[in-house]
Amino acid sequence: MKALTLTLLAALSISIATAEGRPPNFIVIFCDNLGYGDIEPFGSTVHRTPHLNRMAEEGRKFTHFCVTAGVCTPSRASMMTGCYSQRVGMHLNPRDYHVIRPVSPYGLHPNEVTIAEALKKQGYTTGQIGKWHLGDQPEFLPTSQGFDYFFGVPYSDDMTERQWGQDGSHWPPLPLMLNDKVIEAPVDRNGLTRRYTEAAVDWIEKNKDHPFYLYIPQAMPGSTSEPFSSPEFRGNSANGPWGDSIEELDWSTGEILEKLEELGIAEDTLVVWTSDNGAPILPDRSDPARGSNLPLYGRGYTTSEGAFRVPTIMWWPGTVPAGTQCDELTSTMDLYPTFVDMAGGKKDNVKRDGLDITDLILGKEGAKTPHEVYAYYYLDQLQAVRSGPWKLFLPVADFRQHPHFTKKGETNEPLLFNVVEDIGSTENVAADNPEVVAQLTKLADEVIADLGDLRAPGPGIRKVGHVSNPVPVVLMEE
Repeated sequence: MKALTLTLLAALSISIATAEGRPPNFIVIFCDNLGYGDIEPFGSTVHRTPHLNRMAEEGRKFTHFCVTAGVCTPSRASMMTGCYSQRVGMHLNPRDYHVIRPVSPYGLHPNEVTIAEALKKQGYTTGQIGKWHLGDQPEFLPTSQGFDYFFGVPYSDDMTERQWGQDGSHWPPLPLMLNDKVIEAPVDRNGLTRRYTEAAVDWIEKNKDHPFYLYIPQAMPGSTSEPFSSPEFRGNSANGPWGDSIEELDWSTGEILEKLEELGIAEDTLVVWTSDNGAPILPDRSDPARGSNLPLYGRGYTTSEGAFRVPTIMWWPGTVPAGTQCDELTSTMDLYPTFVDMAGGKKDNVKRDGLDITDLILGKEGAKTPHEVYAYYYLDQLQAVRSGPWKLFLPVADFRQHPHFTKKGETNEPLLFNVVEDIGSTENVAADNPEVVAQLTKLADEVIADLGDLRAPGPGIRKVGHVSNPVPVVLMEE
């Protein structure tokens, strides 16, 4: 009976997917450091995003869609593996600290099965166009992690040529790669959004006749103080370089959606548009010139809502209900099991933290978040957990860049916010809800028992990838 049920569910998934009975295509557009309040569908009044407005009108907004870290590498590792970055060892390393840097010996372990590898098993063609940031050594590059095609940079666009002081390593000129080969160095960062877009529409056209997964991690708005954009967009927004880059990202999205419609495959394709973490605004104000996470509290690189909750739109004409909104807690980790299920695949025996959100994507009545608890780690420290509408910041000693404190030290008082009713996390209601504090503290203890806390790794953590003698990626071509 169980086998029959699984067979029926797989068949149902495919019948939901497309009218032709084939598995759907998947496109994930993953912006860099773009904040919750940076686009019009989520409240921006300074950035013009007509294509994203259209995407929201024809698709479904997710207002409680979370990443697993306030910074690039661990966030991307979670999307790629369906796991907390702590589980796959990508949250912290002694050489790079927060994020993988050029010529690092560390990267996503080759034994980890990525979303690309899982979909390849279902017959998908896979491509990545954009920023990788999960290791620049051959064992760690996209073409070694399940992607048939890679066009982009191996790490963040701000990691340009220099001598890195911490270990004295020399970073090469920022390389643009085609598969595992460097084709330009340094690449002109002003042209990245346009070149990624052109490569994406070309790749889509070449692969339109069979199921595909295309991951487009854009480089912008990026990690530099002044984001880059092509000449056609530079200086045209009302918000300087940050706004210019966002308006070009909006144009890029429009080009991709229009290509899907032109090829007649829009109704076969689920497009997910989101960001890797919130905008890195200054701690004491919301600065539109550096992005906005409003009406959420906090900045990127922390465990605030402004770091973890990202603007997300899902578009799939004829399948995702148009003009709707999902207010349930969902996550980038959920894309892995959801896509695999929609593709007709089976769950593997590897521990993953993401959960199937197909019913929420389809807008099924009564569908709820599958997450009993959601963890907010900063590096190796569990700082907060969420369950239902409640988010509890734990009393912690030796806290690291806690979003609600400006100086290092400790606090013996829990902070409890109803992040549904109090979207700005303005009122600590811990004293009025001791039973909720107790419940979430228990859930936090369960998370720590699995993933560990503050220099004490848990039993659920797997090894990070490591090589002994890393070399600059540019030198591989000499």
